[in-house]
Amino acid sequence: MGTDELHPPGRLTVAQRAIAAAGLDALLLTPGSDLRYLTGYDAHAGERLTCLVLPAQGEPTLIVPTLERPAAEASPAPATGVRLVDHADGTDPYPLVVAALDGPVAAVGLADRMWAEQVLALRAALPGATQRLASEVLAELRIRKSPAEVAALAEAGAAIDAVHERMGQWLRPGRTEAEVAADIAAAIRAAGHVSVDFVIVAAGPNGASPHHGTSDRPIGAGEPVVVDIGGTMPSGYRSDCTRTYVAGGPAPADFVEYYAVLRDAQRAAVAAVRPGITGAAGDAAAREPIAAAGFGPAFLHRTGHGIGLDGHEEPYLVAGNDRPLEAGMAFSIEPGIYLAGRHGARIEDIVVCTTDGVQRLNTTTTELIAL
Repeated sequence: MGTDELHPPGRLTVAQRAIAAAGLDALLLTPGSDLRYLTGYDAHAGERLTCLVLPAQGEPTLIVPTLERPAAEASPAPATGVRLVDHADGTDPYPLVVAALDGPVAAVGLADRMWAEQVLALRAALPGATQRLASEVLAELRIRKSPAEVAALAEAGAAIDAVHERMGQWLRPGRTEAEVAADIAAAIRAAGHVSVDFVIVAAGPNGASPHHGTSDRPIGAGEPVVVDIGGTMPSGYRSDCTRTYVAGGPAPADFVEYYAVLRDAQRAAVAAVRPGITGAAGDAAAREPIAAAGFGPAFLHRTGHGIGLDGHEEPYLVAGNDRPLEAGMAFSIEPGIYLAGRHGARIEDIVVCTTDGVQRLNTTTTELIAL
């Protein structure tokens, strides 16, 4: 997929119109997913200032450290129409931000995850400007994925599926969670990811903690093992998929019983996705059958999160989110059941809301996988 498809001409112009409509004079974006979304530049985050100055009207300026100018020039950013300005070590870059704004500003939107030291330096450089969050503008632009973005997410989904398909090579009784996770991490990179975002290998009682991570505890025969893995592709788009396994023996009978409940609930929630249903309704589609089977308190988290250049972004499938889903929105469907001190299970697919339904981007089986 071409870089121009993921960073089409005109995206900065669309963003500038949205900046004006939000009552802001400019966005100031340091390294992160918003900067990459608008310019294609996967900038290094460090103590030296990199900042896209995107005014509501006028020329966008990308301010970079002199030693990183070659990387910025080699990125898609120049083709998007930004002017590059660099600053040498030992010089103050913040007057460059003021100069790029080309006049007084009353309100600016800052990258949501900008470092505090940069926030405060910009406050000092622009003492008359109210600071707001850039997501007021950009979340709405990023929440609906273009066909090129959906293709990038599908590529990521296929890559992580390929890792799950190999799980039998690594997940065996007697090996520790950490040993299995090291093999998985290498496979995530080998499958085409440029970085590993997370590897959860949670066996037996550890599976009852949704964000367990790994440990040096050996995996027992017949223990359920939750494997939640994801990474970032060269495109910048992310993968995230969870499957639950049993290796080396029969699973506990009570686990098999509630896994069937979870499997059916996850499938029902995927099938419920279509334009017009709310994030809350998507959450309820997974939660209600789990609660009806008596496991409601054991489903500890929301049903889903958006995904794209960030692993977690809008929209969220959670109680209270009354925003309707729209075509192009991409998110996880990942209900879980967690019994403290015993075991747990989660099933997660990334899906895209289409014009008439849903597309699964993870296509491996959601049955309990015996290795």
